[in-house]
Amino acid sequence: MNNQATMQVRLIDHARAPLEKLYAAFRTCYSADTPIEIWQKIEAEKISREKIREFIGERLKTGHASPLEQVVFWFAIAGVSRSLSHQFVRHRIGISFEQQSQRYVRFKQERLAFVLPDSWTRAKLDDEFAELLAQTSKLYARALAAGIPAEDARFVLPNAAPTNFHVMVNFAEMLHICDLRLCVRAQWEIRRMVALMRAEIKRVLPEIAIFLQPKCGENRMGYCDESMEDWQKCPLGRVRPHKSALFDLYERYGSRKAKALSEDEFRAVEEKEGL
Repeated sequence: MNNQATMQVRLIDHARAPLEKLYAAFRTCYSADTPIEIWQKIEAEKISREKIREFIGERLKTGHASPLEQVVFWFAIAGVSRSLSHQFVRHRIGISFEQQSQRYVRFKQERLAFVLPDSWTRAKLDDEFAELLAQTSKLYARALAAGIPAEDARFVLPNAAPTNFHVMVNFAEMLHICDLRLCVRAQWEIRRMVALMRAEIKRVLPEIAIFLQPKCGENRMGYCDESMEDWQKCPLGRVRPHKSALFDLYERYGSRKAKALSEDEFRAVEEKEGL
């Protein structure tokens, strides 16, 4: 099956001096110095790179996320399925996509490329999968030859059809993407793609790549908020606590029992704050 698409992920570029930009953005919020004065100190090397790294690390632990939007990455991604793309474009804040069009691109290969999940091979149905795609390729080619526009011929193309992206994403959204898509509950293909994006960032910026984790990571929430059933299935379940365990600890050792919030609680806050 040499017409299987191969996933490719490459970091094309990233914001110049990203650590310094993060430091200046964070420091602006917590310093009497102006941003210009902060940058003058950075450029004069009055602030060591080690101090910059430490300061950024401490700020990232607080959840202060808005400065992270000022560090941007550009990725080239190829050979991923339309099934993946429908999930990926659900991320809409802090990210910009340009995607290969099935309307304007006329695919002229004798046999169209496709993405084949390993589960089909394990089920020994990969030959039937490939046969169906071969028939689809023939029908698509016949449609184009008959004068059917590519925008209408594409109606026969499956979710297995590959597509390409050019992506611009800021660090805050990259953290959110990793929260969700590195979790073992995410589909295998998008997990693989995001893992490769993380590896590309780690190659050039290991200082901040350590924060790119699934949401249960020690640099993120630190616990699993999925169902107990999903947590029990997860390979990380043995080393990451489930949210129910945290509530159990609170119930056992907290100063008061946890209960559902009611309108009384909201009114009490409103009265205290004079809202």
